[in-house]
Amino acid sequence: MATAAADAAGPPATPELNPPAPRGLCTDCGVSRMADPKKCGTACQFIKPDYSALERQVHGRMRDEARPDERFFGPFRSMHRAALKEPREGAQWTGITTRLAERLLEAGLIDAVLTMAPDPNDRWKPVPVIVTRAQDMAQCRGMRMGYAPLLALLEPARAAGHRRIALIGIPCQVYALRALERELGFERIYVIGTPCSDNTTTQRFHEFLALLSDAPDTISYLEFRADYHVELRFDDGRVKTIPFLRLPLSKLPGDFFPLTCRTCVDYSNTLADITVGYMAGEGRQWLIVRNARGQELLDLLGEEVTLEALGSAGKRHASVKGFAGNVARAAGGLPLRAMPDWLRPLMGWLMPKIGPRGLEFARTRIEMKAIETVLHLRRAQPRKLRAMVPAHIWPLVAPYGLSPAEDETPRRLPPAAPD
Repeated sequence: MATAAADAAGPPATPELNPPAPRGLCTDCGVSRMADPKKCGTACQFIKPDYSALERQVHGRMRDEARPDERFFGPFRSMHRAALKEPREGAQWTGITTRLAERLLEAGLIDAVLTMAPDPNDRWKPVPVIVTRAQDMAQCRGMRMGYAPLLALLEPARAAGHRRIALIGIPCQVYALRALERELGFERIYVIGTPCSDNTTTQRFHEFLALLSDAPDTISYLEFRADYHVELRFDDGRVKTIPFLRLPLSKLPGDFFPLTCRTCVDYSNTLADITVGYMAGEGRQWLIVRNARGQELLDLLGEEVTLEALGSAGKRHASVKGFAGNVARAAGGLPLRAMPDWLRPLMGWLMPKIGPRGLEFARTRIEMKAIETVLHLRRAQPRKLRAMVPAHIWPLVAPYGLSPAEDETPRRLPPAAPD
């Protein structure tokens, strides 16, 4: 049963928010819109992140070097290939993320969920909302693309009397939340994280959609799948898939993805209680249960969810090495595609069969993001590199010929990541 407060509350609400404070390397997570925008100085992932300290705070320990996958994905208790037995209509995959929040509200464990809903005038534009009724979570299903100041809702939620909340967020939002968590005054916060690496403005995203279809306004769904294809769905029920290698990336401006997203070191949302994504799911969702609270969240689903062991196949080194070369040659823009056009259809057919799959696909993306971070910071913000790149990133890029210079070296370097 939901709490009485939730029963009496109305549909999702977006309080009036302050304008953002002007800052460099900002994804507008919402902290700069709070009463004290100076908190960005200690909360921002893109200033001087301290993942080791926050991992100890949130999970009770740092990454365990004896568990190789923690070097890629951060601390975890278990990982699963998962799907709801009854997929929810309108969900991006089967609806696990939304259902977790619904169950928290239904069980009366929280007063409100802080998450995103679509703008009434633009299905792709995210709008931060406070949800207090389980049935209203259905309005929040699906992917949004663009910046949304989710953390600016923390103060209005607290002022409304909500003491136990859940937050569904991407890595830059979750990092800032964890950095401020102890001073926020909430009794309990459940954090459901989704992976993220490449965001852009909603307007830029519309430009991308226009390159994929001659009817972009009718596209209702887009997903980058683990089988190296993008899936599009249309309002009339049509479905279209496009191999990654045939995406029109060369037609996008070099700054389509901002420097923040190209220098993010937390693709897998390591500070969430549970991460719900797709990379290692091979057609299903990838659940990373990180701590006791994450296990509590998964347990709420009970028999509603199917859990399977994750698979892993293929080798990532050649793919990541080729990506590193493309990023280096791109000189700050999007990675170049050196492959001739005639070969792309063949490789688009081959990659799902011989390329990295399952956990190896996820490791591939983590290493690619680590390489992007180092190369783009060296080019655009070399003075920030030492503070912005955590020690655990350097062993991930070492197999590809990247190592820190003397003025880039963090205080402690862990051993190199094994194959």
